[in-house]
Amino acid sequence: MKRRDFIKNDSGSDDGGGDVTEFRKWEQSQLITIGRRTMERRNFLKGCAAVGLGGLVFSNRNMDVRVEGKPNVIIIFIDDLAYGELGAFGCPDIPTPHMDSLAANGVKCTNSYITNPPCSPSRCCLMTGMYPQRFGKYGMARGMPIPKYHRTMAEFMRDAGYVTGHIGKWDIGSREQGPLDRGFCQVSRKPPMVTGKHYIYTKQDGSEGFLTDLDGEYLVEFTENNKDKPFFLYYSPFAIHEPNSESPEHYRERSTATGARRALAGNLIALDDAVGRLLTALRKHDLENNTLIFLTGDNGGSLTSDCRPDPYRGGKGAGTIYEGWVHTPAIISWPGHIPNGRTYDGIMCTMDFYATAAAVAARPLPKECDGKNLLPYLRGEKTGDAHEELYWCNDDPKDAPRRWLKAMRWKQWRLVKYDDGWRLFDLKADPREEQNLAEEHSDVVSDMRKRYDAWVATLSAVIPWAKGDGDGGGRTPNGYGWATDADEETL
Repeated sequence: MKRRDFIKNDSGSDDGGGDVTEFRKWEQSQLITIGRRTMERRNFLKGCAAVGLGGLVFSNRNMDVRVEGKPNVIIIFIDDLAYGELGAFGCPDIPTPHMDSLAANGVKCTNSYITNPPCSPSRCCLMTGMYPQRFGKYGMARGMPIPKYHRTMAEFMRDAGYVTGHIGKWDIGSREQGPLDRGFCQVSRKPPMVTGKHYIYTKQDGSEGFLTDLDGEYLVEFTENNKDKPFFLYYSPFAIHEPNSESPEHYRERSTATGARRALAGNLIALDDAVGRLLTALRKHDLENNTLIFLTGDNGGSLTSDCRPDPYRGGKGAGTIYEGWVHTPAIISWPGHIPNGRTYDGIMCTMDFYATAAAVAARPLPKECDGKNLLPYLRGEKTGDAHEELYWCNDDPKDAPRRWLKAMRWKQWRLVKYDDGWRLFDLKADPREEQNLAEEHSDVVSDMRKRYDAWVATLSAVIPWAKGDGDGGGRTPNGYGWATDADEETL
């Protein structure tokens, strides 16, 4: 049962006349609320425990896997990171030496995309390695379950013999689909926050701390605790999501940014320091050359923070129709295994991180995944785009209209739906999308529309989902230190 069976096309005619009740029955067969009631928790914990005992033997359900010499995998998924916000991508006023060092020791990816912005759908896309529209998520839809028939990246890596760890923001799935429920063995607890604050927390001794600084401590602890085992670490900081007004002055003063951008600078510099602590820990234990690191953002920057999407325009808020909302900086580093200081200009996206991690783990990629293994492109063994085209279809009728987006990227072209019709832009010649070429290149528009419509026809139907329809996303542990079992947590 596909999307065309239930939704109306652009002209308003009914493509299939599907019945909503029947769709709900089908949808419920595809989606689950996974947690204490449905998961084989004992087997899950047994698997995590087996990995924890040296990382050599892993037992999960009916599989026993012997693991030797597997490289570590780390994903750094920054909240609201504009394309031009890092020094490696031309930022002149905010120093990010540690993140820049990843580019110097790896590959800078200049055409990397978020196919499902913002927050929740972007994270669901990353963790499932597929377009969330394939399971009905066409907008924010916070709290909508992710499917049971498909392993998250954490479940996949756990089953491949990795210790799996998560630090930071989750925002995926229904309440009973938190990180401990969907494949993570070790999850950092979120400390009690000072009333009215988003980044200022109360330490165990009663003093106040900055949340991003605590992230740095967690990153070091996880590395220290698992240095002798293959690990998969997903670090998704709350930074640099607004309000950046809470960033400490001692970070701000290290930049030359002014105005609202100065507060953003403080938050980004604190985050860069946390990344630096992680890299130092990896070097301390001689893990740098045995660790593949991905770094990118969950969507473009927030315009109210005076972000820097250059050379593009747009971002979170009033600029979601533009390239800057979906085009983010990306860096991939694996010293000794991919070239140092190289730039990859091919079209790629965050769905590819799952596929690349699967290749590193030497396991077949699940058939549901839409991503591509990036390693041959990063090494220069393959040239061109990892994806011939990428698509966007955010049109959940219950979502905020500012987040609606229908678009396609192919070669240098960006096709995007406006209220008055489809517009075409040449991003190489016109990155700010100021010259609509739809009439001049009507043949390109026609071809891209056919491809776009064919892709939409492969999707599941939209499940309209308003704020409050769900339960706010997957449960995460609170307190201090590390959690290893959702059943024992107060979430």
